[in-house]
Amino acid sequence: MAKLAWLTSDAKGIPELARPQLDLSGPLLSSAFQALLRGAEELGGIERYIAALKLKSTLFQDTLGNGKAASMSLEDLMSLCTFMATVRRRIARYLSNDGLVLIRGGLVDLLKGAPATVDQRMTAFCALFPADKEHRFVHDLAAEVLHNVDPERYPLMNRWVWDAKPNTGAVREIWFGDNVDHITIPLPDGYPTFLMLREELAQFLTSNGIYRDVMFTVDMLTAQIYANYISAQGGTYLRADFSSAEDPMHHTRRILGLDGVRPGSSRTRLKAIDGEAFILDDSKLLE
Repeated sequence: MAKLAWLTSDAKGIPELARPQLDLSGPLLSSAFQALLRGAEELGGIERYIAALKLKSTLFQDTLGNGKAASMSLEDLMSLCTFMATVRRRIARYLSNDGLVLIRGGLVDLLKGAPATVDQRMTAFCALFPADKEHRFVHDLAAEVLHNVDPERYPLMNRWVWDAKPNTGAVREIWFGDNVDHITIPLPDGYPTFLMLREELAQFLTSNGIYRDVMFTVDMLTAQIYANYISAQGGTYLRADFSSAEDPMHHTRRILGLDGVRPGSSRTRLKAIDGEAFILDDSKLLE
């Protein structure tokens, strides 16, 4: 099967031998894909969600791309956080001028460099913050920024995609084997792994007739895989991030941050340190 052009363009500088082998389950992938199609069809079709992901990426590019991170304002930061589900509930203490200076400087450095150095740059960004449970969101902040500013070069690398230390994420839910819940998957959670995951999911989608917007459809499928896991847990796991489902796409939409703005209002799901919701001028972006 011919490779999609964008799959190889972002891999420059990554030796082939550094790419791990992924042992994914075809039946589990097919089940998640069918669930994605059914759920999206009930709510206007998958094209609606792809368009929202494109708009989200455009927002990040317009705010941080081409060196703009150095001039990011506090309002800009709050606007971006609205569309990052695992970031917006925990970043409140940094939504101040001092926090802005720290994050802005970190993002400037994070966005500099070739893909081959991305793991080091993400580690350096995370090192600016305390290494405790309350700051695990920092990794996702870095991952979201990289992916949305330059989606061709950087695949989704959030903790919910794959987090090797706790052995959790979407990867585990599609891993081939018996008793997967009781084994430790020997897979690092660095850039080569996420690159290979996207490549395999893209090839899966094209083999199932998806030829347009494959890159963003991969994001949708990855989120659907983890959404299935959350639903199977009765919505109790990660309740703080993913509340109980109201429709087939609730968890999928929330994982991707597409529920950041409440339809028909300017109130967002981004919370200040006092618990109040922020008001954003661009709140109609994803209506």
